[in-house]
Amino acid sequence: MSDTLQQIRDLQFTDVAAAEALLLAFIQANFPALAATAVQLTPKPTSLNSFNGLLTQADGTRRFFKTHTESHTIINEYYNAELLAQAGYPIIQPIFRSTEPGKQFLVYEVIDDPAVFDLAWAIENGDETLFPALTAAQQQADDALSGFYTGSHTVQPAGAAADAPIHQLFYHRLTGGRQAQFYADDIRLHLPAGSYPMREVRRWRWRINGQHYAPTLDEISAGATRTLHPGRGGLLVRGHGDAHNGNVFFQAAQQRLLYFDPAFAGQHNPYLDLAKPLFHNVFAMWMYFPQDIRRRLTITMRLEDGVCQVDYAYPLHPVRQMFLESKIERVLRPLLTLAEAAQEPLAARRALLKAALFCCPFLTMNLTDSGRFPPEISLLGLAMAVEMGAESQGTRSLIDTVLDQAGLAVSTGAR
Repeated sequence: MSDTLQQIRDLQFTDVAAAEALLLAFIQANFPALAATAVQLTPKPTSLNSFNGLLTQADGTRRFFKTHTESHTIINEYYNAELLAQAGYPIIQPIFRSTEPGKQFLVYEVIDDPAVFDLAWAIENGDETLFPALTAAQQQADDALSGFYTGSHTVQPAGAAADAPIHQLFYHRLTGGRQAQFYADDIRLHLPAGSYPMREVRRWRWRINGQHYAPTLDEISAGATRTLHPGRGGLLVRGHGDAHNGNVFFQAAQQRLLYFDPAFAGQHNPYLDLAKPLFHNVFAMWMYFPQDIRRRLTITMRLEDGVCQVDYAYPLHPVRQMFLESKIERVLRPLLTLAEAAQEPLAARRALLKAALFCCPFLTMNLTDSGRFPPEISLLGLAMAVEMGAESQGTRSLIDTVLDQAGLAVSTGAR
């Protein structure tokens, strides 16, 4: 990844004018054909590993641009928009693109439709005017997604999809440097009960809202690394890979959802494809609005004999519940038939989905970054990482209950 793009991504939140000057110089030096004369960054809560905005060309034409700045990049091919279009996905196509690592930059016609992320956040904060229309559009889109999976699925031997871009979001974040960068032994994590070195935190056992979890974070991570290995064979579908609500637009006139920014699109396992929208659209508002969520959150922590007991109240707003139910009932449940035809063991499917879900709270952002996350939110993020990645014993967690009821129930020992 370009150090310049990384710098622009980070600088946009603290000195947008400096970031824009740096970006304009970068575009003029690397993409002279764009004839850029000005840029305007539009920092958004979803810009965790990206940035976007408006570009003005010499003739006065304005364009929309976006780039993804994935650190520790392993994959070399990104933005397979044509692959999705061929499968039937409604997706915006760029009018200019550079997909070279370190110079990933895409330009589009100006997009006036709101991102589903912004619309859902407005609904969660009291403006429910478009809630019924969004619900209908989401359900229609998920029915269509199930059809795209069915229409594009293949069963491939081990190694067939090892180079799929989606592995950058999961396996390569675990093994390619991001995990070590965020959670090395001597890095300290600030939590409500004190400050702790990560070498200790990674070895804690967990009890969360009455649910007991047997593995430590180190053990969850090691298991996820094995499970997410890119060389696994099995069911493959054409998928967006990163279809969280920031990459989907709501077109009110057509009453439909429109996909955007397919940086990680490709032919890959559908359970990987579902992980990002399942977690980020439902559970992750703390990641985007940490201060807002801290004011709404009730969370306590007690550490005793190497066991971290966490109790929190973070109820899902009805719009988040809608996203969850639509994905589970209209995509995940119908997927069982395809997976069974591919002879994928039930336990392997569940393990793959939970391993990918674990990466979402644990590795999208650095939970030890006290400048971004207050102690209560860092604790919530860790608790969710454990809930997503491990099986709850005794009382079942929300995610485990949902997966059990969707047909992915497996024996997990004592409950």
